Amino acid sequence: MEEYNYKTSNTPFSSSSSSRVSPLLSGSAVQGPCGACKVLRRRCTKSCLLAPYFPPTEPMKFINAHKIYGASNIVKCLQELPESKRADAVSSMVYEANARIRDPVYGCAGAISHLLKRLNDVQAELAMTQAEILIMQSQQQQQQQQQQQNDNAIQGLHTKSDFPDIAIPLLVIEETASKKVAIAGLCLIELTDL
Repeated sequence: MEEYNYKTSNTPFSSSSSSRVSPLLSGSAVQGPCGACKVLRRRCTKSCLLAPYFPPTEPMKFINAHKIYGASNIVKCLQELPESKRADAVSSMVYEANARIRDPVYGCAGAISHLLKRLNDVQAELAMTQAEILIMQSQQQQQQQQQQQNDNAIQGLHTKSDFPDIAIPLLVIEETASKKVAIAGLCLIELTDL
């Protein structure tokens, strides 16, 4: 079993000197390099162009962009843009780099193509559903009109009867779009022009 040597450890309270001074002891926090400088293993200055866009907590953000574009191209692109557009440019480069790493052949174009296909499929499904709704509404209107015509025909039979005090029961035998055959009492009646 190894014995821990307290004198050679790099804890904030150890007696040995370390390369970094603990924030608790110095009173001011030591800021580490940005994510880009950490990956490139270079010293990060206060005027580092990449520091605002690549924080040290998200190193993969710069690693992926660096694999696709290269650090010098990222810096050149940011130098050519006004500061107000730099954050959007970095966000776009990181998104495109991540897409290119996931899909080396198509990159963002593959994602866009996939989303457009899904959009077209959903639009086609919506059009079919709207057509089905219109068909069902049309059928419902036809049924309501037909029911109203049937009700009017029955009322017409009752009012045209030679015996106004007697209600004649009507039994519909056959019904098509142009005629209706019914039995009223003991008589067979053909109704046309419905």
